[in-house]
Amino acid sequence: MANVLIRDLDAEVVNRLKAAAKRHGRSLQAEIHEALGRAATTSLAETRRVSARWLRRLRESSHSDSTRSIRGDRDTR
Repeated sequence: MANVLIRDLDAEVVNRLKAAAKRHGRSLQAEIHEALGRAATTSLAETRRVSARWLRRLRESSHSDSTRSIRGDRDTR
């Protein structure tokens, strides 16, 4: 596991993390670890959601004749 140093955290953020740690019965370090883990999971879920939306859009759109021509030319090479 990597060691991470975080500098210049806003005092309000630190206070919120401390309060959350106290509510959850964890150390500040454990609370930060949990928050970073949640952020990574949320980012991955958001990436998947956006990707799925774009894939739906691409499937629904029709390509112009020039696009088909370019693809046909590319595929013959």
